[in-house]
Amino acid sequence: MGIRLFSILLAMLIVVAPFVQVVRCQVDAADDIAEVDGGELGIVGDEAQDYTEGILSSAPGVETIYLFPKNAARSITAGQETYLLVGLHNEGGSALNVIAIKASLHVPYDHRMLVQNLTVQEFYNASVPLSTQATFPYTFAVSKYLQPGSLDLVGTVVYEIDQQLYQNVFYNGTVEIIEASGFLTIESVFLVTLGVALIALLFLWAYGRIQQLSKKTKRAPKVEVGTATVKEDLNEWLQGTAYTQSLLKKSKKKK
Repeated sequence: MGIRLFSILLAMLIVVAPFVQVVRCQVDAADDIAEVDGGELGIVGDEAQDYTEGILSSAPGVETIYLFPKNAARSITAGQETYLLVGLHNEGGSALNVIAIKASLHVPYDHRMLVQNLTVQEFYNASVPLSTQATFPYTFAVSKYLQPGSLDLVGTVVYEIDQQLYQNVFYNGTVEIIEASGFLTIESVFLVTLGVALIALLFLWAYGRIQQLSKKTKRAPKVEVGTATVKEDLNEWLQGTAYTQSLLKKSKKKK
C-alpha cells in the first residue's frame, strides 16, 4: 500500500515540477537612430553575426564603463526586457566603429559553464571619433524559465579600428535573477501542487488504516456467555455432590 501511494505522489510531482530550460533570446530590430554624447547609435541587426570565433584583444586607449539605469541592485526579471548603458571612451590612435554588444550568463564559480547566450545587438554607422565619449544602450532578456538566484553576466562590446576587430569586456560580475511578479508563479504553483499531493497522500493513508481496522473487527469471533449456559456447566460439574442434593431438597420444599 505504501509503495503504491509513493509511486502516485512521485508521478504527480514529475508532471508539475518546473524544468530549467535555457533558450536563446532574440530582440526585434529597432529602427531609430539617435545622437548620444557625440556618438551615432546604430540599429539592431536582423541577422546577427557570430563574433565569438577566436579571441579578440582590447585596443590601446579604449576604455569602457557600464550603468544599470535605476537598477543599482543589478536585478533582472526573468522573461522581461532589461537594458543597460555602455559608455565607451576613445583615446586611441584613430576613430573606431562600434560593431556589436553581446552578453552571456554563466555559473558564478565556473565561467566555463554557460547558462544562456543573450542577444547580440549590432550597430551600423556607430563611429566614435578620437578623444570622444559615446554611450550605447544594450537591451536583452533572460529566459523566463530561469530560477531565481545569482548568476554572472559577462558583457562585451566589439569594435573595429582600421578594419581590425577588437573587444572590451565592459561588465563581468554578478546579477540577481528574480521572478516576474504575478498571482501565479512557478514556485507558488509547485508548492500548491505539492501541498495538495501531501494532503491526498495523508487521506489515502488514513482511509487504508480505517479499512484494515474494519476488516479486523469483522473477523473477530463473537462470544456470548449467558447465565443459563453457566448454570448448566456448573450442574454438570456438581452432579452427585452434596451441593446438588441440597439444591434438590430446597426445590422439593418449595413445591
